Amino acid sequence: MRTRIQTAIHVGYDKFFRIKLLVSDSDEILKYVEELENEGKEIRNQILKFCWHMRGGLSYNEGMALSYTEREQIAQLIKENLETTKKSGLPYF
Repeated sequence: MRTRIQTAIHVGYDKFFRIKLLVSDSDEILKYVEELENEGKEIRNQILKFCWHMRGGLSYNEGMALSYTEREQIAQLIKENLETTKKSGLPYF
């Protein structure tokens, strides 16, 4: 939920992290931190899958440096390769 804040220096919406913390109560902050932790776990899991599928073509550190768009493109490529492998009957694993 966006909350309108107003100070002598800043007038606007809480689109930035610090401002979000300032206008949130402790339960909202806890929920937000848990969401961030879950997102981090999902990203790490996705990167590990990429590293496995690419068989050394992508290191974990390189994977962690990928942008959201790059991760989406790699995920799509892996999905397409799995579908092609299933259709052709060739071994993938």
